[in-house]
Amino acid sequence: MTPPDAADSRRNQRLNLSAGIASVTVAVTLVALKLWAMIATGALSIAASLADNALDVMTSVGALAAIAYAARPADDDHTFGHSSAEDLAALLQSALVLLSSTMIAVVALRRLFASDASPVQAEGAGIAVMVVAMVLTGGLVLWQRHVARVTGNRVVAADSLHYLGDLLPTGGVLIALGSSALWGLARIDSLIALLAAAWLARSGLAIGRGAWDALMDHAAPPEVLRRIEVIVNDWPGLAGHHEVKTRMAGSRTFISMHVELDGRQTLNAAHAVADALEHALEQAIPGAEVIIHLDPVGPGSGRIARGHEPVPIDGASSSG
Repeated sequence: MTPPDAADSRRNQRLNLSAGIASVTVAVTLVALKLWAMIATGALSIAASLADNALDVMTSVGALAAIAYAARPADDDHTFGHSSAEDLAALLQSALVLLSSTMIAVVALRRLFASDASPVQAEGAGIAVMVVAMVLTGGLVLWQRHVARVTGNRVVAADSLHYLGDLLPTGGVLIALGSSALWGLARIDSLIALLAAAWLARSGLAIGRGAWDALMDHAAPPEVLRRIEVIVNDWPGLAGHHEVKTRMAGSRTFISMHVELDGRQTLNAAHAVADALEHALEQAIPGAEVIIHLDPVGPGSGRIARGHEPVPIDGASSSG
């Protein structure tokens, strides 16, 4: 069957790469800003946020490399393309996020139960940095979510989820710094860091679960399966369909199915019906690759309409 539209594929690649470059740029900027703020304030909540952004740099660079590798066309050794590289990068990202959250939680608990609360200073400078961080992160998340919605890229979606998760801990850091500046409540800093660690762990598990499912050839999400059924059920020229199978690999959705057509029509006419259906599915599901097998039905074909198995007609063999 015809491959996905080349222009749409190139557009998606450009969007995915732009999201990856933006992610790396924002992550490096935030590391520099928060490193300065941590030194100035001594706040553990900022240190937790800094550790998260330092990991962001590594994972964003890895995600960008995976996106670029996954964009390579299929070859003799990878006939279905290289999109699973995106899932491997997302799984690594999940592991690093979980490691980061564990380290932050341990340090936060030690400081929280220490006999003397560690003081926080220069809160004003820290607050200014965190406000800038929220603006940069919010802009990046909006762009990544747009790209993920258009292209269906799993790495961009995972990166967006992680940066979206950063907004809540950043707000918590602002609360911690404000509490210290106004009321001298230094232990709030450790509590916020502990909550940030829990949020990170939750996000990491969600990212890892999605990547694992894709690497294990998990079926497409229910909403995608429903979209396929709606399109195929109403497609003109079909007597029925069966054996619909899907699997995910990175931002790609692989779909295969058998469609039943009147066996008395010409091969060209049958091919035109199936080819139009293939293009409709690829337009409705970004990143889809569709394989359709044609089954003739009707008198003389050995099958009857809507049958899922060969049915003898007028004494014909079921294998005919």
